[in-house]
Amino acid sequence: MPFVTIQVTREGSTPGHDRVTAEEKAKLIAGVSQLLLEVLNKPLDATFVVVEEVELDNWGVGGLPVLEYRRQRAASPD
Repeated sequence: MPFVTIQVTREGSTPGHDRVTAEEKAKLIAGVSQLLLEVLNKPLDATFVVVEEVELDNWGVGGLPVLEYRRQRAASPD
């Protein structure tokens, strides 16, 4: 019985949204469940998927809070 947790930052994927929409979460759940069925032959009714939204202040990458990391990446002349 697979138990999958998907963590995403709490921010919208499109203008006007400040979080992941219910429709986007449903697509994530369906997609992950289908993938486990196809790859590991795990039945849909035995697969559990949790989508957790994490506040940007609680998310970091590269040793920095994610917003600062993004600011630095945007400012660097790659």
